[in-house]
Amino acid sequence: MLPAQARLRRRPEFTAVVRSGRRAGRPTMVLHFLPERPALAGGDPAPGDEARPPAPSGARAGFVVGKAVGNSVVRHRVTRRLRAAVRAELDRLPATADLVVRARPEAADADSGVLRRDLARGLDRLLDPRARR
Repeated sequence: MLPAQARLRRRPEFTAVVRSGRRAGRPTMVLHFLPERPALAGGDPAPGDEARPPAPSGARAGFVVGKAVGNSVVRHRVTRRLRAAVRAELDRLPATADLVVRARPEAADADSGVLRRDLARGLDRLLDPRARR
């Protein structure tokens, strides 16, 4: 399980990464990577936000596993496998980075080893400084 502070949870967070981040496609997944998380818009804090802890400082990840992957049991199994794979690779990411992992239908038939390999290779592409921006 990923710690709560290492997970993307809200739709605007996912949207920012998918729209503004770099993308790497693999056979079982598409990775969306945003090296610098955007500052929250709005300026003044909302009432009650003063007691809220500061924004998380470590890399965060979110998962999108749609109905095309399979039924609920299959989707949850794929999500658990992806979470375990990302947990092992999260330390490779900059502390200010956000990552969204979108599972493709092929992920339903892939075992954990294949998912880990695809994740590692996708991150290699995204983190390579020589890659096109």
